[in-house]
Amino acid sequence: MSEHEDALFDISGKVAVITGGGGILCGTIAKGLSRHGVKVALLDIEDDAAKKVADAITSSGGEAAAVRVDVLDKKSVQAARDAVLKRFGKIDFLINGAGGNKPEASTSPERDFFDLPVEATRWVFELNFMGTFIPCQVFGKNLAEQGEGAILNVGSMNAIRPLTKVPAYSAAKAAVTNFTQWLAVHFSLNYSKKIRVNAIAPGFFLTHQNRYLLTDEKTGELTPRGKAIIAHTPMHRFGNPDDLIGTVAWLLSPAAAFVHGAVIPVDGGYSAYSGI
Repeated sequence: MSEHEDALFDISGKVAVITGGGGILCGTIAKGLSRHGVKVALLDIEDDAAKKVADAITSSGGEAAAVRVDVLDKKSVQAARDAVLKRFGKIDFLINGAGGNKPEASTSPERDFFDLPVEATRWVFELNFMGTFIPCQVFGKNLAEQGEGAILNVGSMNAIRPLTKVPAYSAAKAAVTNFTQWLAVHFSLNYSKKIRVNAIAPGFFLTHQNRYLLTDEKTGELTPRGKAIIAHTPMHRFGNPDDLIGTVAWLLSPAAAFVHGAVIPVDGGYSAYSGI
């Protein structure tokens, strides 16, 4: 590439805060950004998981730190921000990847909609939506004060095409999509035109949260739901975590300078396919 094109995609030396950084998808994103020269702060309630990713990055020559956080506790998020600033001196990017579902908040032959526990449903909704909202408040204030930066929320196909069985997760991710658009406008109108807010909407990736829905625990074979997803994904496979890295790096880079308030599907064509 030319020198100009290199600069368009250059994010080296930046500092990224990644919530849910110990998870499969965000851990992979963190490793990918590190290869682009980004310093990463891995925030997760699971200390060991975040530290494992941070150790893998540092052993490969990158810079990373693991910080314990409860994204539903604003004081915990503020303490994590202070730890990141002490370690790296600045914050350029916030990636909100903390989220997930739980079986108790999903319908099944044994549990219909009318029997879903309110507590489990509320937990899923709050983890995915408030777990995005609160970090945006805390870290977004730093971005507003410095007048530049980028926020990237991790949405879901469930926000675009609600899926059966997971009402709380689908509703929460739809809220993340709407909030992403709202926040993009809010930052531009009130703080800085140099702060961008976008989201990605991953398609179907096997993670700890959805594996029980897509594969049989005993045989490892696809469940009927898993088979239906593959049948409606034109690329005819689940996503690999590495499939997210290029889109994330682009959205954080100067190459996406006019991309704002957007939700980018990374789904193998799932959202484009009508099934006919």
